[in-house]
Amino acid sequence: MKLVNIDYIPGYVITDALGIVKGTTVQSKNIGKDIVSGMKTIVGGEITAYTDMIAKSRQIATKRMVDDANNLGADAIINIKYGSSAVMSGAAEIIAYGTAVKIKKEK
Repeated sequence: MKLVNIDYIPGYVITDALGIVKGTTVQSKNIGKDIVSGMKTIVGGEITAYTDMIAKSRQIATKRMVDDANNLGADAIINIKYGSSAVMSGAAEIIAYGTAVKIKKEK
């Protein structure tokens, strides 16, 4: 599965747009990590526990989006975007979405 955040795939022709595909995950904060992270805000610097959580969440959302595209018989996903939002206190949603397409090699 080819994944790009542009509207074409170099060297290929899009033969069919199959529709929008998405993958989401909702992650909550870990109380232990939250306490340590709260201390980090006092001294400054990167809060690596949250950086790691968001990176893992993006991987999960991307996999679910790819699974959605595979179910449609797609060869690629174009125009991939990521978003996030708070769904409740202490929990955030990460979404990956794009357009599933069929492609063939250019002549």
